[in-house]
Amino acid sequence: MLFDINNKSIKKYLSEAEFGIEREGLRVNTDGTLAQSPHPFKDNKNIDRDFCENQVEFIGDVFTDPEQINIQLLEFQKLLNKELIKRNEFLWPFSNPPKISGEDEIPVAKYHGVLKNKSLYRKYLAGKYGKKKMLFSGIHLNFSFSAKLLESAFLQSETDDFADFKNNLYLRLSKRLTQYAWLIVYLTAASTVADITVGTGSNIYSSIRCSKLGYWNFFTPILDYTSLKGYVGSIQKYIDDGNLKSVSELYYPVRLKPRGENSLESLSQNGINHLEIRVIDVNPLSETGIFTEDIKFIHLLMLYLASLSEFDFNDTLQIKAINDIKSASVFGNEETHKKAVQVLDDIKEFTEKNFPKYTDILNYQCNKLISGNSYAEIVSKRFGDDYMKKGLELAGEYQRSVGYV
Repeated sequence: MLFDINNKSIKKYLSEAEFGIEREGLRVNTDGTLAQSPHPFKDNKNIDRDFCENQVEFIGDVFTDPEQINIQLLEFQKLLNKELIKRNEFLWPFSNPPKISGEDEIPVAKYHGVLKNKSLYRKYLAGKYGKKKMLFSGIHLNFSFSAKLLESAFLQSETDDFADFKNNLYLRLSKRLTQYAWLIVYLTAASTVADITVGTGSNIYSSIRCSKLGYWNFFTPILDYTSLKGYVGSIQKYIDDGNLKSVSELYYPVRLKPRGENSLESLSQNGINHLEIRVIDVNPLSETGIFTEDIKFIHLLMLYLASLSEFDFNDTLQIKAINDIKSASVFGNEETHKKAVQVLDDIKEFTEKNFPKYTDILNYQCNKLISGNSYAEIVSKRFGDDYMKKGLELAGEYQRSVGYV
């Protein structure tokens, strides 16, 4: 285990953690086509765009209470709606894009001056992966344990250097989280329906975005988790070999991130600050794209994973972890369902023994295992008939409900 959860000086801080979120989306016109107007915010640190000019990315602050994440996301949407209403535009409420006539409707984000290289990098991605794939929107959840928890665990450890202790703890947690990322996909998948113009074929996926059709590199990365130096070096090798342009092109379910700038140099110099979970769909059933219950469950999952023993995350297991995610993205996968039942049973036993206050959060997830109750099944039933028409109705409903400031 990463730390002794029964140790009194550690246990009193186990419920403390820090959360941050990045939520992507697309701006659309009233007919469902991609908006062609310039991005409404150029100098807002919380509302930006990522790949294309008609994309929106909400970049949240760090909170210790998951409830605050959705409160802030609603504030961002109100600010955005003020501009969108002037333009007769909506925020598309799905991970999967709306109808697309051609790639000329997907203008690469325009950066100028010292940021010009960001546009050049996006043009490189467009040429390599195609613009359509870059339209799949998702939610990235950043997680870290509290400073008090880390400090207490360090004092109980046999390590002399706090930076080494923290890096190794997050490296080990990242291994387990990558191994169990399929469970997050299975429980939060909500991108099953897409317009025919997106070219994904029949709707056999609960999460098109996380399926084999989604956001993946053309190879399965094998990473070195033995040390921070080894981890950085394994990514740098893919860059040196020409497989990746930069660390940002590593399309992996879990990233280890430094504070501030995301670069290998910063990671090496400053160490690991948090984990970034990248397999969560934008959930159209929520106005903000994510339910607080799912964020709280991920915290519980982190505590459960921290209680598991150390293991060798070898090449075979790393490849299996990625394949498990793709399998979890397929509707009606009985093997994945059985695994999910077993793991949630294990987490239930862990929760009842150590964190009984999380029982309701766990029950919320277990309820999704009942036929018809998963997000993907509800989305498929509600929007499977007329994705574009019903999607626009929902976008308008959310715009009116959230309002603007």
